[in-house]
This record gives sequence, C-alpha cells and structure tokens, in this order.
Amino acid sequence: MSIWETAFHFDSLVWDWIIAIYLFLAGMSAGAVMIALYLKRNVIEGNPADNGIMKAMAWLAPFGIIVGLLILVFHLTKPLEFWKIMIYFNPTSVMSMGVILFQVYMAVLFVWIGLIFRKPIMDVLGGKFDFVETILIKLEKFENGIELFLGVLAIALAAYTGFLLSALKTYPMLNNPVLPILFLFSSLSSGAAASLLFGILVFKEDAHSASVKWVHSFERPVVLFELFVIVTFFTGLIFSGGQNEAAAWNAIGGGFWSSWFWYGVIGLGMLLPLAMNFFSSDRVKHNHGFILVVTSLSLLGVLMLRTFVLYAGQMTVV
Repeated sequence: MSIWETAFHFDSLVWDWIIAIYLFLAGMSAGAVMIALYLKRNVIEGNPADNGIMKAMAWLAPFGIIVGLLILVFHLTKPLEFWKIMIYFNPTSVMSMGVILFQVYMAVLFVWIGLIFRKPIMDVLGGKFDFVETILIKLEKFENGIELFLGVLAIALAAYTGFLLSALKTYPMLNNPVLPILFLFSSLSSGAAASLLFGILVFKEDAHSASVKWVHSFERPVVLFELFVIVTFFTGLIFSGGQNEAAAWNAIGGGFWSSWFWYGVIGLGMLLPLAMNFFSSDRVKHNHGFILVVTSLSLLGVLMLRTFVLYAGQMTVV
C-alpha cells in the first residue's frame, strides 16, 4: 500500500474524511454567524442588509449547516432512517443532543436572516407569502433577544464539533477537554476567512470599509490564540504520559500526519497567512488577489486541521 492509502485506511479508523468536511462546514457556519452578529451590533452603521459581509453570512451560514447535515445523513449506515434521531431524543447521546442543537440553530438562524433581509426577500417573492412578512414584522420587537440566543447557539455549535469527537473515549487524543476550545477558535478563523472572501469578492463589500477592517483586525489574535490552544492541547497529552503521550507523538512526531500537521496546518494554514498580513503594506492587503490567497490559505488550514485531528486522533487506541 502507498503512504496515502496507509494514512487514510487503518484498522482503528471509524470516522473518515467525509466527517472532517462536515465538521469544517458546521464550524464555518457558526463562525460566520458569530462574526456577523458582532458586526451588526457594534460596527456596521446603516442598513446591515446592504453590507457585503452580512450578505456573505446569509449564504454561508445556512449552506454550511445544511450541506454539513446532508453529508452526515448520507454517510450513515441507514440514511433513510435519520428522521428517527430528529424525533426520538436521547439526552445521554452526544449525537442526539447535537441534532437538537442543529434544529434550533437553523430555525433561529433563518428567522434572524429573515429579519435582516426582510425587504429584499419580500421583493423577490413578489407579493406572495405576505404572511411571512407579517410574522417577521411581529418578531422585530424580539430581535435583540433572538440575536443573543443565536450567539449562544453559534458558540455551542462551534464547540459541539469538538465535543462530538471527544466523546470517542477509546481514542486518547480525541478524548481531550481542550478539543472543543480548539474547534471553537478554528470555527471563528474559518468564519472570518469565508466572510471576507465572499463578502469582498462576491458581494462587493469595500475592502476599506469598517466591517472589513474589523474582521482583518480580529483574524490575527484568533489565529495566534488558536496556535496557543494547539500547544496546550499537545502539551497536556504529552505530560499525561501513557497512551496519551503515545497518541501525541504518533500524531506530530513523524510520518505522514506529522508532515500534514507541521507543513499544512501550521505552516501553510496559519504561519504563512500571518506572515503575509504582517509584512504586507495596507495597499497590498486590500488587493483582491491578496485577499483571495490569504483567505483561501486560512480556510485550507482549518480544513486540514479538522482532517488531521480526525485521522491522527484515531491512530492510537487505549
């Protein structure tokens, strides 16, 4: 077998690359929502429906959670029976609790998007479904509470992608309390990158606008803290000894997944975008080509991180 075949197929592997994509999309959705919430409440002046970052969120957040769930459903052994887990809840199951979270998150998310983009949506509908506008108008008085609740749900969703893996108790690297925190900050990183990428290049937000400047200023500390959490994650494993230490060194001490981590996740996905932002002039930073490269590298880094954690975490068993 080739190195690639060995790396992606081994005896202790339960969840494969398709789950990594699901984790990435769900995290990106939550991250984009958290950033959009802050922008709307503290940065954007005027109508938020006219802001390119908000428009990007309105597409990215539903896309991430819906496609992520579809991937998860069709990856199950019996996908046509997925509806059962949506009706019969098990409070002791991490998966069941996640389904409840997804359902509530999607419902509140669509209401919030409807409140922000009510006029454009009703213009597209052309006078049809007037009852939708009536409902949204009545819900406007609760907009502040809806936003706060959605913020809590987005944080919970971003962390949940880590809790889902940490529930795999037979894998010492995954059964780690730091993992949800790491996935929370990687969700913010991917949400920021995706919002900038689509907000500027697709929805034509001015690269010098207050919202873009804030997201730029937010990216660097998030990535730096993400690096700190990664150090904490592996330091904790190594100092724990036994199989925890073995899991850490199996992941980062050499081999395919070690190279994936050091060159891909750390080098390509984190340090290179940080260096490009630090050493580039303001004029270069606002160039669309530069934004495309940096945000794409950040998104690739987050996807590689989720894939690394998933596969490297399953290599060592208690």
